[in-house]
Amino acid sequence: MRRCVITVGDFGEFGVVNRITARLPQGEAVMLGPGDDAAMISAPDGRVVVSTDLLLEGRHFRLDWSGGYDVGRKAAAQNLADVAAMGATPTAVVVGLGLPADLPVDWLDALTDGFRDECATVGASVAGGDVTRCDLVVIGVTALGDLGGRAPVLRSGARPGQVVAVAGRLGYSAAGWALLESGVPADSPALREAVAGHRRPCPPYPMGPVAAGLGASAMLDVSDGLLQDLGHIAAASGVRVELDPQAFAVDEPVAAAAKELGADPLEWVLSGGEDHALAAVFPAGARLPEGWRVVGRVVEGEGVLVYGRELGARGWDHFR
Repeated sequence: MRRCVITVGDFGEFGVVNRITARLPQGEAVMLGPGDDAAMISAPDGRVVVSTDLLLEGRHFRLDWSGGYDVGRKAAAQNLADVAAMGATPTAVVVGLGLPADLPVDWLDALTDGFRDECATVGASVAGGDVTRCDLVVIGVTALGDLGGRAPVLRSGARPGQVVAVAGRLGYSAAGWALLESGVPADSPALREAVAGHRRPCPPYPMGPVAAGLGASAMLDVSDGLLQDLGHIAAASGVRVELDPQAFAVDEPVAAAAKELGADPLEWVLSGGEDHALAAVFPAGARLPEGWRVVGRVVEGEGVLVYGRELGARGWDHFR
């Protein structure tokens, strides 16, 4: 059995170690969990897929909008989705926490439970981490995954003549954010579902390895908006992506939020981020399983076109 050693600290003060580790059962991939200077994770493939993200209170989440459990689920989801987008199966995460001294213990417990439950959806575990005092909540997450003998699916593999498909939900997080920002009460099941989609994304994790097995030549998770993220595939592959707006279904929660706020729901579907759907490029004629839908094609050129024209920079960019 191949192994990798990951430095994860010790979860800070000893009392915090006991409290957190008691809430985090370990899966099969974690050969040595919290309590020592580093964890040990099995790597049967001999290679480890690694992704990391940083979440800051006030920028990636708001404490008055999301509870600790929501934040834990969201923080884990966006990293696990990156691993799945490489065609890998997530195995473990390590977490670094910066926490204010006056943060309620119940909030930390809920955060830990959120991490545990999101990881459990893919059979992964929290292998360890570290805690320090900070003026606001800061969460650093590193996710690990196993390719199971498959080649990683990169952003640079798209070729003219192939098709573009997506799996998972689009527009929910943007719709939910808009509702929360507006202060409009989420007083219907559809509006509540949109808000829940912002607080807790639902990535289609199994679709990543499935896409790899079907011969996907390029793939990524939709974290910053479909147009912007497909632009990364187009740039890395030296191709143009042409999307068919008629191919996109607007789900009822997104449509209901748009009606309530007088917004264009397709704008949220195409440009809204943090749903962590998967977008992939497949050979023309590939038989895609349920859950994948073809939304465009790859041609010679550059950029991303919708309605036959380039819409310019859309989606989230930290420095734009």
